Amino acid sequence: MLKNLLIGISLYVVGQTLIWVQTNGQFVWPWFKKNPLPIAFIGGTLISYILIKATEYTAEYYDGMIWPGRFLGFSLGVLIFGYMTWHFLGEGLTTKTFISLLLAFIIILVQLFWK
Repeated sequence: MLKNLLIGISLYVVGQTLIWVQTNGQFVWPWFKKNPLPIAFIGGTLISYILIKATEYTAEYYDGMIWPGRFLGFSLGVLIFGYMTWHFLGEGLTTKTFISLLLAFIIILVQLFWK
């Protein structure tokens, strides 16, 4: 059911965004740098639950197979990391990084359109 795929992808996007905030917030917000333990406990539990549900929904869409969801989660994470790192930290794209982001996007397309 397409609905499961869309929910799964949405959860992967939320989870990967929260992972970026959890692990890299220390470079943006001083509070994050001073409080890694509460961030790890609170963020880790929430993120884990979100990604468990994302895996569940994508596996349902792909008839029980978990590889497609893994590739989607990984590739979305790479794209989200690239965007957020540029947006919050101003890190630009090198040719190598751009090619890696392009490959991540291609992986997403393969998983979505190659049944």
